[in-house]
Amino acid sequence: MTFSEILTARSPCFSFEFFPPKDEDGVERLLRTVAELRPFQPGFVSVTYGAGGSSRRLTVELVKRIKAETGIETVAHLTCVGSSGREIESVLEDLVAGGIENVLALRGDPPRGETTFTPVEGGFAHASDLVAFIKARHRLSIAGACYPEKHPEASSMEEDLAHLSEKVDAGTELLVTQLFFDNADYFRFVERARAVGIDVPIVPGLMPITNLSQIKRFTAICGATIPADLLARLEATGGEGDQVVEIGVAHATAQARGLLAGGAPGIHFFTLNRSNATRRVLEAIRTG
Repeated sequence: MTFSEILTARSPCFSFEFFPPKDEDGVERLLRTVAELRPFQPGFVSVTYGAGGSSRRLTVELVKRIKAETGIETVAHLTCVGSSGREIESVLEDLVAGGIENVLALRGDPPRGETTFTPVEGGFAHASDLVAFIKARHRLSIAGACYPEKHPEASSMEEDLAHLSEKVDAGTELLVTQLFFDNADYFRFVERARAVGIDVPIVPGLMPITNLSQIKRFTAICGATIPADLLARLEATGGEGDQVVEIGVAHATAQARGLLAGGAPGIHFFTLNRSNATRRVLEAIRTG
């Protein structure tokens, strides 16, 4: 099923993002997490590429295994980091042979220790280039990322939306946002995107907070903001433990309800390979 078919079949469409574990025990835990979240009928699950594209082979094997063993539509992340066009083509051929129909195409972050992104020889500098490359060679459905609070490297929201338009024009059919904690940021972003002609579905991405220092690291990387009142409540707990989880789940639940009520086509959950917080949010939504 393509992204368009998935969103038509699942309304709202819930999806879950995982990352490649470091060892076989981690793989088994991940598969258990997928099984625990399966009753919520995800439209798809996705597997990231790992830091600097380092887990490329494991990502490919995981997406093929998850789809084969669960029947859930599975999406492979692809990045431009450290890969030439020839290497990416090899990955694409492997995915297609394994029955994968959907990919999430990203530029990716600079490798660890570097502050600017530099493509390898024969590689791509922008996600739009990667999307065009895929579209020219395969009948894959392509999703991309977007930033409700602006990509940290963009000088303005206008510049960011101009690059996003290029990515959509190249063939991106679905956009998934980076994490955010204020629904106004999402709805304002969608309004701006529509105003410049971006008309593909924009699915909000949520990460239920379970650890304060962890979420501070993530937001520092992606340029997201933790609202002052939420941050104060989290800091008052000491930053970890059951109280943080309770606050994080409650906030994500309120976000999800508000987003769906406001017309969002679904929710994409960044799970960190664990089911508990995401499961609790979905159960709360289901019970009203």
